[in-house]
Amino acid sequence: MKSRTFGRTGAEVSEIGFGAWAIGGSWGDVSSQDAKAALHAALDSGVTFIDTADVYGDGRSEQLIAQVLKERGGQRPFVATKAGRRLSPHVASGYTRENLGAFVERSLRNLEVECLDLVQLHCPPPEVYYQQEVFGYLDDLVSAGKIAHYGVSVEKVEEGLKAIEYPNVKSIQIIFNIFRQRPLSLFLDEAQRRDIAVIARVPLASGLLTGKMSAQTTFAADDHRHFNRHGEAFDVGETFSGVPYEVALAAVEKIRALVPEGVSMAQFALRWILMESGISTVIPGARNVQQAQSNSAASGLPPIQADVMQALWQLYLDDIAPYVHHRW
Repeated sequence: MKSRTFGRTGAEVSEIGFGAWAIGGSWGDVSSQDAKAALHAALDSGVTFIDTADVYGDGRSEQLIAQVLKERGGQRPFVATKAGRRLSPHVASGYTRENLGAFVERSLRNLEVECLDLVQLHCPPPEVYYQQEVFGYLDDLVSAGKIAHYGVSVEKVEEGLKAIEYPNVKSIQIIFNIFRQRPLSLFLDEAQRRDIAVIARVPLASGLLTGKMSAQTTFAADDHRHFNRHGEAFDVGETFSGVPYEVALAAVEKIRALVPEGVSMAQFALRWILMESGISTVIPGARNVQQAQSNSAASGLPPIQADVMQALWQLYLDDIAPYVHHRW
């Protein structure tokens, strides 16, 4: 497992992290036993970065992480969580000092720590990016020793560019994968210039880029790939990266021809992300031991050849960009 520097925090983290949304909820049933086994397997494979949120399973994800880390002992990985989506309704006026403080206290209890490594505003409403006082509240939580660093998880490239104007924002989490290539055009360069850590989320386009889905694939009622296909519950870009399912399936078949022998499509998709030096870590989810081990192994793959990278860019422009490039 290779490591990268996590922006101005100075922390060294594994370039393949562990996205802990799936072990919390909204991805169908994942037993606590399977969830903990997957996390153990990732950590055994060299993962030193875990990303979670207070709303994943209403705290279940954070609590499972705490249990696993307590079982393991030793040096702790870097654990990032998020705050803000507990608001109902999720509106900018809810981003108050009191609410953010309460969310942080709850995550401290769930993760069983005295200081959170990183707290990210969880895809806040657009108005929040223009409310300097919100970032001041986060500064105060740093001063109080409740959080070590803070960042923002964003939906749109423009939101990421606005967020990094705040001097103490240390990280941006953004959707970046073969189906969502717009961050390449400006955002990643600007983030590198400012030494901002970048966390690539939804790296497998909700599983599409594993190459294991078909028109016949079905999803459980509590799986966001069933209930959020058209953005019914949250931003549609979080589900299948916002690409219409049938369009994505056709593109996956073209990608399949580019995957080297002996490499899974999921590993290939992760390696594509790691070709960008501006990415600090990529956070695929895993529901079981095998997925966690396979994801981690992507760090050891050789670079993707230039002609293949060009072919993937052209596929994006021709088949995918018309559906997503202007939206996020």
